[in-house]
Amino acid sequence: MNISSLMSAALVLGLAHALPAVAAEAGDAGAGRAKASMCQGCHSIDLYKTAFPEVYHVPRIGGQHAAYIVKALQEYKAGNRSHPSMRAIAAGLSDKDMADLAAYYASEPVKSAAK
Repeated sequence: MNISSLMSAALVLGLAHALPAVAAEAGDAGAGRAKASMCQGCHSIDLYKTAFPEVYHVPRIGGQHAAYIVKALQEYKAGNRSHPSMRAIAAGLSDKDMADLAAYYASEPVKSAAK
C-alpha cells in the first residue's frame, strides 16, 4: 500500500467512527411537542434562572439546531455535562425521545429574551 492509500483508508475509518455520533435519528416535532412539558418549565421562560444547585441562567432552546440539542442531551445522559437536573431528566430519555424533542425545539421560532 502506498501512502495515499493508507491516508484514504485512515480517513474513511475516521469518518465511519465519527458518523454514529453525528447522525441522529430523525425526530417527530409533533411527538416532541407532546413530550416537552418537562422542558417548558425552565426553557420557555424569558431570563429564567434556577436556584439549584446554584444560580444558573437557563437558555431558551427554541430555534436551536436539532443536532446540538440531541448531542447535549446525550452528554447529560452520559454524565459528561454536570447540571444535576438536566442529568436526571436526560437519564430517562430514549434516543427517540431526544430526537423528537430536538425536532420540536428546532422547529420553534427563536425568541429574544425580554428586557
